[in-house]
Order: sequence, then structure tokens, then C-alpha cells
Amino acid sequence: MQKLPEDLKNLDERIQAFKKQNSKKTSFAEESDFSRFSRIGFRVGTEMLSGVLAGGAIGYFLDDWFQTKPLLLVIFLFLGGAAGVLNVYRFAKSEEKQREE
Repeated sequence: MQKLPEDLKNLDERIQAFKKQNSKKTSFAEESDFSRFSRIGFRVGTEMLSGVLAGGAIGYFLDDWFQTKPLLLVIFLFLGGAAGVLNVYRFAKSEEKQREE
């Protein structure tokens, strides 16, 4: 195994020192209430919509495959909605934990 040249070692040390120095500067700045609530609202809406759409798509294709037209679509719409609610709950818990820190 070859040893690294001294220039590369120095460069690596300088990069690590730069990252350490700037890690405090690049941390999240205090965001405005509008920005925070917009981000949260967009995330909640996306989670709910994606759960319902995915459940509906799965139900539709399974209905088509098994020839049980409305049954599996309705079941998977409810399951997709429940998955969306569960994802929103997890997101809310993580936001609450992050706010406490």
C-alpha cells in the first residue's frame, strides 16, 4: 500500500479544519413562522396525498386483476389513508422532538 504524499495529508487536515470551523455557520438559521408552517403544511399534504394515491392505485390494479371491481379499491384507499395519517403522526413527533432540542 502506498503512503499518501505530504501535500495530500496537509490538504486533508485543512479540509477537516475548515469543516469544523464552518459547521456552526451552516447550521439551520432561525426560520420565519411562515416558512416553517409552509414547510410543515406541504409535507403533511404530500404525505396524505401520496398514501391515498398509492393505496388507490394498488387497489385499482388488484381489482382489475382479480375482477372484484370496487371492493379492493375501497379497501386500499382506506389503507392508504391510514398509512398517510401514520406518516403524518411520525412526522409530527419528529418535529416536536426537534423543537425540544
